[in-house]
Amino acid sequence: MSTAKEEVRALLDKLPDDCSLEDVQYHIYVVEKINRGIERAGKEGTFGQDEVERKLSKWTSK
Repeated sequence: MSTAKEEVRALLDKLPDDCSLEDVQYHIYVVEKINRGIERAGKEGTFGQDEVERKLSKWTSK
């Protein structure tokens, strides 16, 4: 498992040289949200496509 510093370095290597600090902050935020989502899915499980469609149909039906 990589450290936070290693992840940030890898991210910085992928961003263009002219990116702003705001760009860097945004990408770090997105990576952290993705990592938390993956961790949560591992702990709590995920929904199958059919179940998601069934749940969404309740919200999108008129």
